[in-house]
Amino acid sequence: MKNLIIELTNIVAGLILAMGILPNIPALGKSLEKVAKWLGRFQTIIGIIAIILGICYFGLQGIVAIIAGLILILGLLPSIPAIGKDLAKVVKWLGGFQTIIGAIAIILGILGILGIFV
Repeated sequence: MKNLIIELTNIVAGLILAMGILPNIPALGKSLEKVAKWLGRFQTIIGIIAIILGICYFGLQGIVAIIAGLILILGLLPSIPAIGKDLAKVVKWLGGFQTIIGAIAIILGILGILGIFV
């Protein structure tokens, strides 16, 4: 239960990343899509928080949070001195898998909250 914050962060970041497939979920899809679109306005802030928490709670949940956070802050990466442009290239490549990464983040977050997977 101590890692609830990183699990919730993964769920929120995952919702934004997996926005494209949310309408396909029966019963909840349209509502989840509305929430994800609203959260999408804060994607840079959520991405920064996900990276920071991913570092603090390093483990599988933390690694997923860092990857999701990097994809969410893609627009900021080129402004990082020295490594920003190279990091942006890697994250752009990862961005091609953003829906899959988002789904993984949501599933890991839910499993972590339920205590099935820590």
